[in-house]
Amino acid sequence: MHRTWRIATHDRAYVKDLSVRLKVTALIAQVLVARGHQRLESAENYLAKKLTTLHDPELLPGLSAAADRIVAAVQSKRRITIYGDYDVDGVTATSLLWHCLQLIGAKVDYYIPSRMEEGYGLNCDAIRQLHSEDPTRLLVSVDCGITSCTEAALARELGLELIITDHHTPSETLPEADVLVHPRLPGSYPFGELCGVGVAFKLAWAICARMGDGKRASPRMREFLLSAIGLAAIGTIADVVPLIDENRVLVHFGLASLLDRANPGLQELLKVAKVSDKGTLQAEDIAFAVAPRINAAGRLGQARLAVELLTTSDRDRAVALATYLDGLNKDRQSVERKMLKQAKELVEENAEWADHRALVLSHCEWHPGVIGIVATRVAEHFQRPTIMIALGGLNGFAQGSGRSFAGFNLHSGLLACRDHLETFGGHHAAAGLKIRMDAIDAFRQAFVSHVRENHVAAPGASELQIDSEVQLSDLTIRSVTELERLGPFGAANPRPIFVASNVELASPPKKMGEGERHLSIFVKQYGQKMRGVAFGKGDWADEIAGHGGPISICFQPTINRFQGRESVEFHLIDWQPEHAAAGVAV
Repeated sequence: MHRTWRIATHDRAYVKDLSVRLKVTALIAQVLVARGHQRLESAENYLAKKLTTLHDPELLPGLSAAADRIVAAVQSKRRITIYGDYDVDGVTATSLLWHCLQLIGAKVDYYIPSRMEEGYGLNCDAIRQLHSEDPTRLLVSVDCGITSCTEAALARELGLELIITDHHTPSETLPEADVLVHPRLPGSYPFGELCGVGVAFKLAWAICARMGDGKRASPRMREFLLSAIGLAAIGTIADVVPLIDENRVLVHFGLASLLDRANPGLQELLKVAKVSDKGTLQAEDIAFAVAPRINAAGRLGQARLAVELLTTSDRDRAVALATYLDGLNKDRQSVERKMLKQAKELVEENAEWADHRALVLSHCEWHPGVIGIVATRVAEHFQRPTIMIALGGLNGFAQGSGRSFAGFNLHSGLLACRDHLETFGGHHAAAGLKIRMDAIDAFRQAFVSHVRENHVAAPGASELQIDSEVQLSDLTIRSVTELERLGPFGAANPRPIFVASNVELASPPKKMGEGERHLSIFVKQYGQKMRGVAFGKGDWADEIAGHGGPISICFQPTINRFQGRESVEFHLIDWQPEHAAAGVAV
């Protein structure tokens, strides 16, 4: 299904002037203008990316009190247990805070719940177990807990000191923990889009300052923080939070840190992901190669091994763990392909769902640890919010995972249907839930009705936002390479997207890859030839070849480096017949 193209307009004279004043190519100036950086100062600041722009951690609500309590526990030689989530954000947050506390001599361990047996977040059985083993310990959650009111009440009843650090959407009632740390709680923190490991990094920063002179960390602790930015980058990219403001700065410096300061586990993980030999890491390397291997451990019930990998100093153990996680990831990919096929078949078999504004799918063979990834694929394929439910699961309940589309607030949708759910949590783009199997049909009806009656697609959310129309001859190695200065790329800061019109085929398009899933295409425009690929779009080959006339292409340019040679290629995002593209929105 082709999408509507909305092409940004530019004042050519202004773009040229900005290009000269910034000493950049016209291509990068066009993108800056398209993304709201018309003023010279704004454009300069965006290109600069400085660590000094990170916000003071003491501004983060609850963080000062949390850091004080943790330092006091260290000085009293009390045990500190980090309670983390099993996804990449939670695993990296757990590992980062563990490294920090180890460095200052704390008696520290960690607890990661099993996705299949315990589910998401704090749970009462774990709190009772931790209390019975050591009632004097300090429990610190990372990337979870902000909706755990029952669990926090139990900790208070038992006398177990609890600090909750999280970034997910709070409920109307906040848990009665000893301290709550959250970037969107009332306070003066200027950026509410940190992920769990971002909050953990700020907490570690404050702890390091307290172990120094109270305001500045010692040189040894500063070196730790510079290395910890690498873990913060991995979790920030994997959790798909907006790569703007300080998230963009953390990822920019974190990617460099991973190459220079990675611990043994991270080094071996980068090797099995086949990105360790790259001169520079990009956010996509983390999103598509590194993060899935960490995630696979949590999704298949072995998240503790991922934390062990990121915290071990034993090289041999790191090699073994990285290899094992690589194998788990291959298993996850196989399961994912089967589930995606089954999900598409379910939609095809239920013709009445064709007009539904949302999808709620369930299947007895689905793995509860993989449904979130597949829900993302299904939402993108059918272009509507999607919830996938794995039947069976925890104590006879079914587990579900949802992904948004076109700006729909998924958390609000689940809140409106909460009478049909046992538990749920998450944020506007992604959420998890637990439901009785006999309530699924009623939940589907309620959720679909809520989306139909309340959701108006955010402006441009279902459109392709295009930075500029260009000619293929504009895409030189220098101009495309310089686009990297706009990165790191990810949510809310995608790679630049361009359109080229009146493009012809230089040769017939071909299907390629396993199962002929992908497309390879050679095009030409005014004598300029270029190769492109479209992943997962092998079916376009016959469509494009059958069209017969010139087309317009929507794409992201890339640099292909092979055997010491460089050339410009492109990732094809969409295409339209030339006559159809003439009417695209601008």
